Amino acid sequence: MKFKKVVALSTVLILGTLNLVGCNSNKTETTKKEKFKIGMVADVGGINDESFNQLAWEGLQRAKDELGVDVKVIESKQASEYLGNIETLADEDVDLIIGVGNTMKEDIKTQAENYPDQSFAIIDETYDEIPSNVTPILFRGNEASYLTGLIAGKMTETNKVGFIGGMKTNAISSFEYGYMAGVNKANPNVEISSQYAGTFADAAKGKSIANQMHAKGVDIIFSAAGSTGLGAIESAKEQDKYAIGVDKDQSDLAPKNVLTSALKKVDVGVYDTVKLFIDGKLTGGEEKVYGLKEDGVGIPKSTKNLVPQDVIDYVNTIKEKIVNGEIKVPSTEKEYNNMHK
Repeated sequence: MKFKKVVALSTVLILGTLNLVGCNSNKTETTKKEKFKIGMVADVGGINDESFNQLAWEGLQRAKDELGVDVKVIESKQASEYLGNIETLADEDVDLIIGVGNTMKEDIKTQAENYPDQSFAIIDETYDEIPSNVTPILFRGNEASYLTGLIAGKMTETNKVGFIGGMKTNAISSFEYGYMAGVNKANPNVEISSQYAGTFADAAKGKSIANQMHAKGVDIIFSAAGSTGLGAIESAKEQDKYAIGVDKDQSDLAPKNVLTSALKKVDVGVYDTVKLFIDGKLTGGEEKVYGLKEDGVGIPKSTKNLVPQDVIDYVNTIKEKIVNGEIKVPSTEKEYNNMHK
């Protein structure tokens, strides 16, 4: 039986009693059924953002093709729609609901409380106390961005590089400080400009920020900003500069200008999570974390198209040291500052 939204004290008491009697494990319970239905709520970037949401959707499509699940995605036009979109999926008896992006943190938590018998996952966010029916899917984006920073530090001709973030969240800050640390490791003389757009869905704003940076001599810009970052890539094309993509290999958007991309294999995380769920092995209340060691982040093969082999060899050497634990990559301002005292 699947409990619906908690709307009365009597329902809460019933659920509490059932939990005392029958719940002694956080493992998501799934029963054998002919067809599972997996739902996804995309953030305002949409599933055609050439980045984060698109990768999540591709992972869900792979699950549909290879695992035989039914899938449904709801695209959100604004953040205020998240709560209602999650509720829509829950009311449609979707077996697992995946929220794309840390901006859904509070809404996923709220609905996890409202629908205690519903399984949830959230990408790129976690909680101090993780709800027992929520699985956070996390990526060490700082490790991928560190590698791109090494490349930027080696290849800048002006000794000025830039970073454009979407919104100031833990995940985007992780990209920022990993990138900055990589740049400084490869070339301590580089000046780094950093600016946040305040949105993940405004390519025009991303382009404007990039143009301003280029005008000040910045010749390489890494954007971790969803669709906003597409504007920075467009600027690189027009200004004959270099851009660094994010989440997926974005070299196809500007083959002569995208040096590399900080890969965050969200598609892998989504597919793995769905597979664990239908196999009855998904454990709620626990994080699933992907880094270089798990091959969940990295840089694409297309990097060799514009980056000299000696630089790639250098990056691979540093990568091995990260995987082996010899180098710890910062993910916060505090960690970054402690490294550069």
